[in-house]
Amino acid sequence: MKIIFASAHDVDPDTWINPLKALIPDAEIHPWVDNGPTIDAQLAIVWNPPADIFLREPALKAVFNLGAGVDAIIKRPGLRDDVAVVRLEDAGMSAQMAEYAVYALVRASRQFDQYEKQQEQQVWQPLPDIQRQKWTVGVMGLGVMGTRVAQTLAGLDYPVAGWSRSAKEIAGVESFSGTDQLPAFLARTRVLINTLPLTAETTGILCLDTLRQLRPGAYLVNVGRGEHLVEADLLALLDAGHISGATLDVFREEPLPQGHPFWQDPRITITPHTAAASLREETIAQVAGNIRRYMRGEPLTGVVVRDRGY
Repeated sequence: MKIIFASAHDVDPDTWINPLKALIPDAEIHPWVDNGPTIDAQLAIVWNPPADIFLREPALKAVFNLGAGVDAIIKRPGLRDDVAVVRLEDAGMSAQMAEYAVYALVRASRQFDQYEKQQEQQVWQPLPDIQRQKWTVGVMGLGVMGTRVAQTLAGLDYPVAGWSRSAKEIAGVESFSGTDQLPAFLARTRVLINTLPLTAETTGILCLDTLRQLRPGAYLVNVGRGEHLVEADLLALLDAGHISGATLDVFREEPLPQGHPFWQDPRITITPHTAAASLREETIAQVAGNIRRYMRGEPLTGVVVRDRGY
């Protein structure tokens, strides 16, 4: 069994390849070499893979992603319909995503950003107590990440609803699904948290038409993909006062370019795509376990439904 390892990030063999070899001793794992020869790999382990990976390795039968989002894989030329695309299912990411959502929500609802300004001015002035019922939360996308986020925030007694393509039942979370129920979901939401996968249907979903349906003074948290957000529309709604602020972890262009208007906008909090990193040891164990299942002819977990994009 030949496996090609192609990652745009850390390529130190001791970081990924050697630990994977230890867990899959019956496989040959070859690091990707730019302009290198074809090795006739049957499997690939990737993160943001080279553009020509499927053209150079036409014998691939399955590709295992080192993250949850697979849009970078699906866009690569030469990907055949019969190649299984397998996403990372968690590997410690859902807990981090929930932590990030708590941070963004509590910072806004408990007015901690205003307390930071008071500290700079040496002002001691308690602000009004929180009224949680007024901080209605809506989570877009109820996969592994979104479900953990919704459950965590509901556990803090915020009124939480979730919206997804198909109906989901989560204890303590009001459920909305499909395009017909999206307006009702948005109308009851003050804090919108986006955890959707990036697909043709979700690209640009955070736009003027969608965001202006939120409750006045709404707050946006985007931890999905930068392409979900129409950036000019967010700025327009911030200027109009309909949206009071945003916490953004993902952007259409990363790193966020110098001079981008988001950098200097005090209403926007920026983090550099760090909301939920796949933890290395957990990721290696999950990918290696799935590959061992493949080698035994057993069903894989995390296989992407290609026409859905997740």
